[in-house]
Amino acid sequence: MEMEHNFTVPASVDTVWEALLDLEQVVPCMPGASLTSRTGDEFAGTVKVRLGPISLQYKGSGRFTERDQAARRAVIEASGKDARGNGTAAATVTTTLAESGSGTAVTVVTDLSVTGKPAQFGRGLISDVGGKIIGQFADCLAGRFESGAEPPSPEPAAPTPEPAPPATGQAEPTAPTSATPAPVRPAPAPVSEEINLLDSAGAPVLKRVVPVVAGLLALFVVLRRLRRRSRSSS
Repeated sequence: MEMEHNFTVPASVDTVWEALLDLEQVVPCMPGASLTSRTGDEFAGTVKVRLGPISLQYKGSGRFTERDQAARRAVIEASGKDARGNGTAAATVTTTLAESGSGTAVTVVTDLSVTGKPAQFGRGLISDVGGKIIGQFADCLAGRFESGAEPPSPEPAAPTPEPAPPATGQAEPTAPTSATPAPVRPAPAPVSEEINLLDSAGAPVLKRVVPVVAGLLALFVVLRRLRRRSRSSS
């Protein structure tokens, strides 16, 4: 199934482009995802998904198949399978950037194929869940740019007058110098430990689940009454 999602980031196209290629900084913004290794254009990672009481952990790998800096277009192919054998997932993700006022418009087109329990949600529901996940990713990415702004340069210190040479003729002691370390950009904290598909889906899932639960409760009540009647008649 193919899904398209759009969002805007408050940063220049060049800045967003460089950030999206920096998987160590971007992957933690994706709910449930973690990067385990990267070599050149290839990488490996995990994605944790929760379906109510059921937890799935996809382990897989991927690679950049296209990085067109002029067109601001990047394509990633990735695939993985659940550690307990409950399904597989494969995706081709195409990201395109364009200027939008003072920010950057991001278009994400995902060609997704899933098997197992998540496939039971259907295309429409998976697209809705994907939209909410992309929204969380966009908020995290925007916050990263806002918190990652470079601090203003410190004002130069006033010159210190040189002390008079010692009268004893001994060598003047050298004052210790301290170099200011370059600021280290911390990696963004993960949005969440895993993707909870039921929580992300919200109302659409409830609309499907409630009738089923109501039907089961009605069946339970009917069976209980039938048992009481059979006991009383005997």
